[in-house]
Amino acid sequence: MNIYKSTFPDVALTDKTITQRVFEGIDPEATILIDGPTGRKLTGAQFIGAVKSLAGGLTARGWGAGKVVALMAPNLPEYCVTFHASAWAGGTVTTINPTYTAHEVNHQLKDAGADVLVTIAMFADTAREAIKGTKVEQIVVIGEAPEGMIPLTDLMGTPLAEQVPVDVAEHVVALPYSSGTTGLPKGVMLTHRNLVVNIDQCLVPADVTRGEMTIAFLPFFHIYGLEVLQNIYLAAGGGLVTMPRFDLEMFLKLIVEYQTPRLWIVPPVALALAKHPLVDQFDLSCVTQANSGAAPLGGDVADAMGRRLGASAVQGYGMTELSPVSHVSAFGRGKTGASGVTVSNTECRIMKVDTLEDAAPGEDGELWVRGPQVMKGYINNPKATADTIVEGGWLRTGDIGHFDDEGFLFITDRLKELVKYKGFQVAPAELEAELVTHPAIADAAVIGKPDDEAGELPMAFIVAAAGQAAPSLGDVQSYLEDRLAHYKQVRILEVVDEIPKSASGKILHRVLRDRVKGAA
Repeated sequence: MNIYKSTFPDVALTDKTITQRVFEGIDPEATILIDGPTGRKLTGAQFIGAVKSLAGGLTARGWGAGKVVALMAPNLPEYCVTFHASAWAGGTVTTINPTYTAHEVNHQLKDAGADVLVTIAMFADTAREAIKGTKVEQIVVIGEAPEGMIPLTDLMGTPLAEQVPVDVAEHVVALPYSSGTTGLPKGVMLTHRNLVVNIDQCLVPADVTRGEMTIAFLPFFHIYGLEVLQNIYLAAGGGLVTMPRFDLEMFLKLIVEYQTPRLWIVPPVALALAKHPLVDQFDLSCVTQANSGAAPLGGDVADAMGRRLGASAVQGYGMTELSPVSHVSAFGRGKTGASGVTVSNTECRIMKVDTLEDAAPGEDGELWVRGPQVMKGYINNPKATADTIVEGGWLRTGDIGHFDDEGFLFITDRLKELVKYKGFQVAPAELEAELVTHPAIADAAVIGKPDDEAGELPMAFIVAAAGQAAPSLGDVQSYLEDRLAHYKQVRILEVVDEIPKSASGKILHRVLRDRVKGAA
């Protein structure tokens, strides 16, 4: 067995909850949360006070210990308050993408067993439709609440002074949804220990300065934003300037206003920082490091961004199932095209895809990871859990790569079929399932077509139903508009006579990807 171990010292496994760990790093006197568009601020003391008061209010309403709070909102200071209030009260938070359709939200509410939904007024109509047929009877709104809904401020109650006791190794505190290695989105069960240890693993090679601010546009509903920004940054004594949606000009203005030394970005933003003319209008000399994640960043784009900013341009690696970080570019030092080195308490293997034997050093294979940040499993899906976490506690990532002789990880391909569109995961199986409900489509397959700006574009191959004319791209987009989120929409359409499949009936996505590559 060829195991690649971290060169960093192990961190201790503690019995702290995620909120206890975050509170530990907070300076009560310092401003730690700022709403970017308005400048509204929360000090550490105000944040801790709000968390404890909301925890008390959730408990009083019966939405505390053992309950599931669904949180569907953009990045706001109140998002952080709500997440940690639920955790402090002994509950679980399932984070929902606010661009989801009611159909998608409904599925997640049912699967997660949500008891209450917290959102903003903008999404009230979606929320009303989404809770039908679920356990959710009340909708709580951050800000001014429409009729029949509860303002979040009304939930503030008698402060809950202490953390509600939980088993940190078993209690699921966060339930984000991920496409996993295959299939439809699944609820990833992350425990307090998962999240706490990942904070400590990431802070070993980090050099975050107390009081340091960063811009938080990466959505908190995604594990990258939730853990790397909301939890790790606050636990390190830093602060966040939240952005409810990404806007390049606002992003650049906030960097200058708050003199942020470190940026946390995704590949499409890296491309903008490398090439967009707007960047030249701002003095970004405060930036020393730009960290990219969520999808592979091409070495050329990274180098171009680094040169333009005069900063270190690096990337890490992780996935929701890893809480999410397994590899980082330590102290901001990386290699072009590499995804960093292995974090503390973490072991890796590179496995031959066909034989599941250890690959030779430097040879490509599937990355397997083992460590205390590995998820508990997928909720309500023991088969998917067993397929992903195999004997010995190894998590199969579905990504193909290798380690060089200095321990840097290079991701070169993927075994899983996920499409990465602007940092979002699109599961072909989900899109395929919706496409074949169209009356004029008999069969369908979806792949990602490489794109410089988006990373990949969801591309559909469809077979027309007998006696029917194949629908146009516009027809397909109109059909899917109310069924799937915007980032899951088909961007390219090709009509084919048949979909290539294996003898067992499985779609051969690689054949289609090779066809597209050959035509490029």
